[in-house]
This record gives sequence, structure tokens and C-alpha cells, in this order.
Amino acid sequence: MRPVPGNLPAELNRFVGRADELAELTRLLAEFRLITLVGVGGVGKTRLAVHAAGQALSTLGPEDLEKRYCDGVRLAELSSIRDPGLLDHALLDALRVTDHSGRPPREVLRTHLADRRLLLVLDGFEQLVDPCAELVRDLLRRCPGLQVLAAGRRPLRLEGERAFQLAPMDETDAARLFADRAADVLAGGCSLSEHGDTVRELCRRLDGIPLALELAAARLRALSIEQILRRIDDRFHLLTEGSRGELPRHRTLRTAIGWSHELCAPAERLLWARLSVFVGHFDLEAVEYVCAGPDLPAGSVLDVLGELIAQSVVVREDTAAGVRYRMLDTVRAYGAEWLDALADTGRMRRRHRDWYMGLATWCELDWFSPRQAEIAAVADSALPNLRAAIELCLETEGETYLGRYLAGTLWFYWAGCGRLTEGRHWLDRALAPAARPHDSPHEPSHEGSRHEDSRLKALWVLGYVAILQGDNAAAVGALYECREEAARTGNALAHAYGVHRLGCLALLTGDMPRAERLLRSALGSYRELGEINSNVLMGRAELALSLVFLGDLDAAVALCADVRRICEESGERWARSYALYVHAYAAWTRGRLGEARALLAEAITIHHTFNDLVGLVLAMELMALVTAGEGDPAEAAVLQGAAGRLWRSVGVPLFGSATFGAPHEQCERRARQALGAEAYGARVAEGRALPQAAAVERALAGPRGPSASVPASRPPGDRGPTRDRETERETTGGTAREQDRETGRETDRETREPAGSPGQIGGEAAG
Repeated sequence: MRPVPGNLPAELNRFVGRADELAELTRLLAEFRLITLVGVGGVGKTRLAVHAAGQALSTLGPEDLEKRYCDGVRLAELSSIRDPGLLDHALLDALRVTDHSGRPPREVLRTHLADRRLLLVLDGFEQLVDPCAELVRDLLRRCPGLQVLAAGRRPLRLEGERAFQLAPMDETDAARLFADRAADVLAGGCSLSEHGDTVRELCRRLDGIPLALELAAARLRALSIEQILRRIDDRFHLLTEGSRGELPRHRTLRTAIGWSHELCAPAERLLWARLSVFVGHFDLEAVEYVCAGPDLPAGSVLDVLGELIAQSVVVREDTAAGVRYRMLDTVRAYGAEWLDALADTGRMRRRHRDWYMGLATWCELDWFSPRQAEIAAVADSALPNLRAAIELCLETEGETYLGRYLAGTLWFYWAGCGRLTEGRHWLDRALAPAARPHDSPHEPSHEGSRHEDSRLKALWVLGYVAILQGDNAAAVGALYECREEAARTGNALAHAYGVHRLGCLALLTGDMPRAERLLRSALGSYRELGEINSNVLMGRAELALSLVFLGDLDAAVALCADVRRICEESGERWARSYALYVHAYAAWTRGRLGEARALLAEAITIHHTFNDLVGLVLAMELMALVTAGEGDPAEAAVLQGAAGRLWRSVGVPLFGSATFGAPHEQCERRARQALGAEAYGARVAEGRALPQAAAVERALAGPRGPSASVPASRPPGDRGPTRDRETERETTGGTAREQDRETGRETDRETREPAGSPGQIGGEAAG
């Protein structure tokens, strides 16, 4: 039986009890497409849902598994999402779907799930019940193979939904759970067997709520079972007296969490409250910056945090970014109430915002270093907190420029780590007319400059993201505005970035002479300003690609070699991958297929590591052509099919450019001729069925066909992408050196030209 894909977390401790509930939930999964597991916070909804989903996979036979869940089980954690606009993005993340096409996320979800058989587990949707219900209804109607198991505090109230109310544990299961967790913390493996009556009384007093039982068991490190029971007697009445009209189950939850809170030392309670400003994972450095103060010295934070971890208030986890911490949602919400009572929420949120602005700035600077993979992991881990920071900026009067700065500073994450769609979401919001600053006429000039600088940065980043999505109209508008405003205000760096990205747009729309002029101008400005980073290296790689398309292979290879040298010295890998691609293109053009394959293999590996689908799909397309040239048209067709699947997530295939499309057409023509139309179509379909990781593995494996051992150069008549550049220049007059001098003068004029009317802009961009 083949392994079933999924992202269910491994269970770190034993699943105890709930046999009847598990059996009922398993039965419901066999009958209904939408099951909602509802109950009070802390009752164990998430654990039961995940365990039931995992058991469904392990108990089904191969035939039933293929019929019901052949595309696996996916868990979507929604508790950190507050913006309804990010709900679709969260599901795309859980499904590991990356899309740069500019299509609405909902459309991407529908397309991805339309023909799949999959169980989707949704957890923590209470704060977005209505938009979540609308999303689930839409997906279930359009995706007949989808089944949804949702866990929350209330039903979605949809047609066809089967709600399953999860009650607290019965006395037997509660006692078993408490004993099991107590065994983990008691020194020397001591048993509670002689305290059976006390344990049962404790479980009754805690109403069988698993969260409360686990918090109580953690207290056995310091207290005896009798002491715990006496303390509950002392505090139970006080903490169950909630506001009039409050539901009993809410009073019960407050009893469980509030009792644990009362058992904490004052410093622990203070840190608990302050930690509530974090969303998702956070690290020790963030805690020390945000939460420390005169009443909680930075030197004591680690010890206090350790006590909260020991009491299960905070959870420690090992992640790709290193050790991280998080709070359960109900525990975090309780802390947030105490922070409000201390009238300190606003100050803590601003400190939280400041930390993550600093983190984003550090990540941007450190992206140009050997630590790019680490930076990508850090940004992934910090994403929920970065969202909260941007949100605070955009909702606070007079601070929207900080939101623009933050959204622009994360360009490396949006463009380099497969997050174009979310980046576009925040950039559009930050640059919307309603988000523009309403500066006081008496505002200091340097404040106005900061507003303008942040806006210009967000504009060129928006243009960059829109280009990669294939949204040329939005890119033209943003980049021309950036260029003209930068020229007006004297911001030479923003002007250079605007010109650079206009050159990138010309490259992708097939206007190679204009691309060369603009890119040379931008690179000259970077050199004058002393700017050197991944963007600058990308500009050099883009210039090299335009030279390849213009036929100047020697100059292109020399540029790529320079970029690769700088990348090796600095440890930069992302820009290096694009230089490798351009170098491979030049090698293929010259018929050096072995060299091209080696260069592309390294580029594909880097793109896959960073989940940069734009670079990955370009390299896959060229690898398919190389494979065809090496004598394996069948494997080339498979790689074309895999690339076709990736293009659906990137945008318009090959950017709609005849220049970028030439290798694809050559490969398809050769493979069809060698295989026949029917066999070619079958191999393309095989490639389209490959997940991204499997497609990368095939691309790196090399030719598979019987003739693969005899590399073939390009057949007669298959020329490179363009004619030789020197020949082209000779037909127009002047030597290459003279032409370069003239190009420099033309570039200088072009970068200063007025934007013109919207029609002129669109026509020129389409050029």
C-alpha cells in the first residue's frame, strides 16, 4: 500500500480514553462529508480530531483508502488567523499549494481540490465562523472528493453538516489521563495507585476537562495530590463566579485556566499576560525584548519562561528555525484578559510590532549571506507575528507608513520563498488610498521623508511581485509611479529599483533591447550608490539573460561568472540559482548539453530549497529541452508535463513570451516527432501527475530512455534563441563598443522620460 500524503503531527504522548467518542467519530467519517467536532475550550477537540483522522488512515484497507483518501489528510490550523482575507491563504499553506498566478486564492483552492479525494481537518475557526462556513460550503459544493472534519467551539451550521458535541471526559477516562500525565512528571516513576479516591475527586472538581487535568498533573512537580486538591477547594468557588449570564461551560474553562493562573508566582502571571501578544511561535529573544521591564528584568525572563513551560502554560517545540515556543489558544486568551486588566495591551502590542519590524529588517540584510536558508525558516516561523505587526501598523492612525515599510522589507520572502500571493495581499492593503498618511502640516520634514521612502519601497516591491504573477498592468502602474516620484523627491535608490524592475518587465514581455538599456542603467546607479545585495545580483543575471536572447553569449557568460563569483564569496544562493540558469541557457545554445545539465541541476536544487516556483519552473522547462537533446524524448515530455503543472501556480505559462516559449516549443516539437502524438500526450500527463518533490527528483535523475547514453546536440536548423549579436549590430551600423556607448546615452534619456498616458504605458509595456 503506497504511503498517503498528509501533515498530521506525530503524537508525542499517549492518547488516553475516548474510546466511545472515537468509535462514533469514525462512524460519522464513513457517512458524512462535513463533521464538526464542537465543545468547550480545553475539552480535547483538536487531539481527538487529529487522532481520529490518523486512525482512519491506519485502519482502512488499500481499496477503501484509495477510494476515500488517496490524496491524503491535511490539517489546517486557523486559530492564529484574524483577517478573513487570509483564510484562503491558510488553507493553501496547509495543502502546500503555492500559486503565483495572480488568480484569487479561492479559485486556486477550487482548482486544486476539484478532482482530489482528501480529508481536510480544520482546527480553531471560532473567530472566523461565518467566513469559514462560507468557504467550506463553497469547497464542498465544487469538490466532490473533499471531506471536512472541523474542530471548534460551535457548529458551522451548514446544510449536510453533522455536529458532534464532545463532552468532558467521564470519571474513568479522566482519572486514567491524569495518572498517565502524572507518571511523566513524578520523580522515580512514582505511582498514584494509593491515591485513587483523591484522584477521582480531583477529576470531578475539574469537570473532566483534559486541559485542566494536564495542568494539574504538571503541578505534581511541586505539590502533592492532596495539596492540589486543597488549593482547588480554596479557589474553586471564587473562579466559578463569572459574570451574570455567562455560560456555565465558560465558567468551567475559567476555573481550569484561572486555577493554574493563581498557582503561578507573580512574575509568571505577568509574563503569561505579556506573552499573549504573540501569535503562533515565538523565540526567547523576542520574549526578552517584548516582555522584559523594570518589574520583569531581562535576566529573569528565561527562568520565568521555564516555569511556565513546566506548568504546560507554554509549549516548547523544535522547528526548522530552532527552538520556538507557543501558547495554547485558550491559555493565550486568558492571558490577554489579564493584560487588558493591567491596561498594558497597547504598549505590549507596540513593543511586539517594533521587535518584528527589527526582525524583518535583519532578515532583509542577512538575506545577502550564507544564512539564506536559515532566514527563510525564521520568516516562516515568524509569519503569524509579522502579520499581526503589519495589521497593527495599518489600523493605527499615523503609522501606516510603518506597515508599508514592513510589507516592502519582506520582498525577499514574498519573491524568494514562494509567498507572492500573500505579499501582494499586504502590499495592496498598505498602498490602498485609505492607507495613505494624512500628515499634519506641522509634521517634521524628516517624518514626511520616512513616509515617502516607505511608499516608494512598497511600490517597487509591488511592481516586482506583480511582474512575477504576470499582472503586467499593475506592475507598470506601480513602477512608473515609483520611478517618477523618486525622481521628483531625489530618492536615487528608489529610482534605481524602479528602473531595474521596469527592465525586468521588458525582459519578460520580450522587449530585449529595452530590457538591456534599463537594466544597464539600474546597475550603473547601484554602482554609483554603492548598493550591493541579492537584488543587484539578480539585476546582473537578468541583464545576462537579455544578452543571451540578443545573441551576445560571451558577454552573458562573463556576467554570470561574475555573479557566481560574488555569490560564492558572500554565500548567496538565491541569486546564484538564476545566474546558473542563464549560464545553462548559454551552454544549451552552444550545444554543450552536459554542461547545461550540471548547471540546471544545481539551480533546480536551490529553487526547490527556497520554494521559488518562478525559478524552478524556468529551470525545469530548460532541463526538458536538454533531456530531449540528450536522446530521451519520453523523459523530456514527462518534465514538460511537470513544468506545466507548476506554471498553473506561477501564472501565465512562460510569461506569454515568444522568446521564453521558444525552448518549450522546440522540445515539444522534437518529442512529438520522436514519440508520436499519443505517446507524447501520455508522458506529459504522467508528468502533470507528479508532486513538486517527485518532479524535482525526476529532473535531477537524468535521462532514462534507451538512447540516453548518447547525448545529442541540437539538430541542424535548431538554432539558438537569437542570431549572433555582432552580426545584428553590423547590419545596423557601428561596432559593439560604439553601440554600447550609444545605449548608455539612450538609457539615460529613457529613465527620465515622462510616464505618459495610461494607454501609452500599457502599450509600451506590452512592446
